[in-house]
Order: sequence, then C-alpha cells, then structure tokens
Amino acid sequence: MNINKNFSLEGKIALVTGAAYGIGFALAKSYAQAGATIVFNDINQELVDKGLKSYEELGIKAFGYVCDVTNEPKVMELVETIEKEVGVIDILVNNAGIIKRIPMLEMKAEEFRQVIDVDLTAPFIVAKAVIPGMIKKGHGKIINICSMMSELGRETVSAYAAAKGGLKMLTKNIASEYGEYNIQCNGLGPGYIETPQTAPIRTPGHPFNEFIIAKTPAARWGKPEDLAGPAVFLASDASDFVNGHILYVDGGILAYIGKQPQ
Repeated sequence: MNINKNFSLEGKIALVTGAAYGIGFALAKSYAQAGATIVFNDINQELVDKGLKSYEELGIKAFGYVCDVTNEPKVMELVETIEKEVGVIDILVNNAGIIKRIPMLEMKAEEFRQVIDVDLTAPFIVAKAVIPGMIKKGHGKIINICSMMSELGRETVSAYAAAKGGLKMLTKNIASEYGEYNIQCNGLGPGYIETPQTAPIRTPGHPFNEFIIAKTPAARWGKPEDLAGPAVFLASDASDFVNGHILYVDGGILAYIGKQPQ
C-alpha cells in the first residue's frame, strides 16, 4: 500500500455545496490541493462569481453553478449538467446550510421548516441525485457537514439542532443503504471555527469568546485549516472502510464537561 497515494484525490471530481466562501470554500481548497477537480454551487450568480474569483486567485480552476439545493428538479438538472460538462461526481460534500437563532417560543413554524429544508432535506435531495452516478462508477464519498448540535442542545437553535441531529441519522442511513456499492457516507462536525461570520464574537473579553475558550480543551477557536486533514481523509481511499461515522473536529468540546468552578 502506498499511503500517500491512499490520501490523494487526483482524478476525483468533488461537488461542495454552498462553497463560495466560509467553511465550504476551505474544504474545497483542501480538496484541490489534494488533486481533486472542484465543483460548487451557490444560491445566486453574485455568490458564484465571488467564489470563482476567490478560487482563481488561489490558482484553482473551479466550476461554479447557480442552484437552490432545496429544489429537487433543479438539483437533478445541476447534477446532469456537471456530469456532461465536468464528469461524474466522486465526492459530495453537503455543506450548504443556514441557522436562525430564535428562542423556540418566538420561532414561527415556517422559520423552523426553512432551516430543516436547507440543513436536512437538501442533503437528502443532493445525495439522492449523485448516488446513481456513484453506483455506476463503483465508488463514492458523501460527506455531510454536521455540527456539535448533532449531539447537543443550546438556547435559540431548536431548528438547527433538530436538523443537524437528523443529518447525523441520515448519514448513518445512507451508509447502511449504499455501503454495499462501495459508497461511504460520513459526517464532519466542525467545532467553533474562525470565520468572518464569527469575528464579532471572537474579540477578547466578549462573553461568548470566553465561554468557548473555557469549554474547549484546546483553549482556542478552530481554524478552517483544522478541517482540511479530516475532510481529505473522509474523501480519500484511506477511509474506504469508514462508513456511517461522524468525525467531530471540535478541539475536544464534546469530550469535556468543563472546568470546575473555583
């Protein structure tokens, strides 16, 4: 066995949903560095153009498409287009997602449904669209971006926690149904990561910043590059006998009960 070749993504086509920026962009960048061809979508042309420019600045040739991943007919069209213009998808990362931080008693049912639709129903739709091609090809990797909220609850995120908990079980069920076709479906669960979206609450002295550092054995926020190695592992041949697993990249938060009060 050539261990380096085992982790290579040379010749693979990776679709990362919602990867114009943020964690999705960081994961796609790591796949490109490992040799994969990158395909991504986003909700509108402005975001797709922004993503294409960011990839180009890094010397990465990416293929970007506009698609709402909650729209099943549009997703089927997207996958057909990718297969014609780029090739059959080897790796799917269900990254697109939203969160609404609203206390449960103040949240409207339509807001709850929207989060479930984007964070849980969409991964089902996109996985359903790519699996037939993976079966024909004889292999495939599906990576669902889960969350610590796949395991824990917290104030104001009832819909998000419900969706991510459901995504954990969807991951296990896809592994159960399609493992015999040499398709591995695993979850990647980021902890609290340094992104532009978290910048306002990461300032020294901010209560939430102090809370996260105190709750994390690593005593820091994660960096997008902390996700690169685990993401490449789950997309590579090195994980061919890893199926239905959720890999949490959280600096140890889920293993830690917290500091004893002084």
